[in-house]
This record gives sequence, structure tokens and C-alpha cells, in this order.
Amino acid sequence: MTNGNTAHEVLAVVFQVRRLDTPKPQLSVLLWERAMDPQRGAWALPGGSLRHDEDMTSSVRRQLAEKVDLREIAHLEQLAVFSDPHRVPGARTIATTFLGLVPSPATPELPPDTRWHPVSALPPMAFDHGPMVAHAHARLVAKLSYTNIGFALAPREFALSTLRDIYSAALGYQVDATNLQRVLARRGVITRTGTTAPAGRSGGRPAALYRFTDSLLRVTDEFAALRPPT
Repeated sequence: MTNGNTAHEVLAVVFQVRRLDTPKPQLSVLLWERAMDPQRGAWALPGGSLRHDEDMTSSVRRQLAEKVDLREIAHLEQLAVFSDPHRVPGARTIATTFLGLVPSPATPELPPDTRWHPVSALPPMAFDHGPMVAHAHARLVAKLSYTNIGFALAPREFALSTLRDIYSAALGYQVDATNLQRVLARRGVITRTGTTAPAGRSGGRPAALYRFTDSLLRVTDEFAALRPPT
């Protein structure tokens, strides 16, 4: 879509909690390395130009599928518009960002120039893509407080310890599993499956498994806010 000399692009900030089976799971973002100038070697968000015959959601889904072979996204929503006249060299280009979430432990196939990077340690970023990641992360943190958006980051079934690790990685601070279970169960966000996880090597009582009640986004408490421990 263009208006005079103005172009329009759509960019996806796709998050996944990675290394979930390690002591330090990480919220990571999907980036690809630019092979041409301007800013060759910098890392960028997947996306590209909006075609005249498609809406923005269709465009971002197409480009994710074409460029990074990422076809299974549990949640995708439009976030913000970045319209600084000088955000990229050349013709003015307005960018619309989308938030995408991939559940753990999915392992989508990626091309050689595309990788997951920890949000806490981003590589050199192209243009204004760094602030875009920061903005999307802030929106994810907010929505973890007042919606059920955790369904898009978690496995289909999970132990409370796994859910704790996912929320801790996404929020950026340690979460107590018991308090998290109490809050989410009271809001009807998660429910017991009636089954348990396989026993671990150390033995002990098998952990109860839970699932998210819904797999579509809904507001659970519009005034709620998860806060780091004091």
C-alpha cells in the first residue's frame, strides 16, 4: 500500500520461551540477519511490504510463512504503528507491528539466516526494530496480567512448575508457582486435566497436569497487574 511516496510494511515480533528444559528458560524473539545494505549484518524482524491486494493480518501471515517457514502461531495480533519520517533510509515507510506467540516446546524449521535471540541480550538491531521488540515485550507483560494470553506460550498440558518458568521468563522476574496457580485458577484460566506427569528420576509424587481453559484470547481481570516480588 502506498500514498504518494509513502510505503507501508508489516513486521512481526514473534516470541517463544526457549530452553524450557534448563534451569534458565529465556523469552526469545525471532530475527533474521540482513545480507544487504543498508545495515548489512544487523538483525531485523521478519516481515516486508504490504501488497495492494491484502490486509495487514494476511500480509504478515504470508510473510512469516514465506520467509521463515513459521506457519503455526498460537496467537497473532496487531500492535502499533511506527511512522517517523526518517525511520528507514530512502522513501518514507510506515511500519505496523504484530505480536506473535509460539508455544513451547514447538521447534519450527528456520532458514540459515534466521535465529531465536534472548530478549534480554539482543544483537545489533536494524533501524528501529529494537524499540519495536521492547514495545511488544511490554505489551506481552501487561497482557499476562489481565488476560489468558499464557495459553499461546505454554504446552497443551503442563505442570505448575513449567507454567511458573514460562511466566517468569516472559515477565522477567521470578514467579511463585503456588500464587500463580491460585490467581489463574480463581479467574478460570487454567484447570486440572485429571492426569499427572511421568515420574522423574528422583522419584517423588508425580506432578498434577493442568491446561488452559481457552485457546482464544480473553480478558480475565481488566484491572489486574502481576508485579515482581518486593
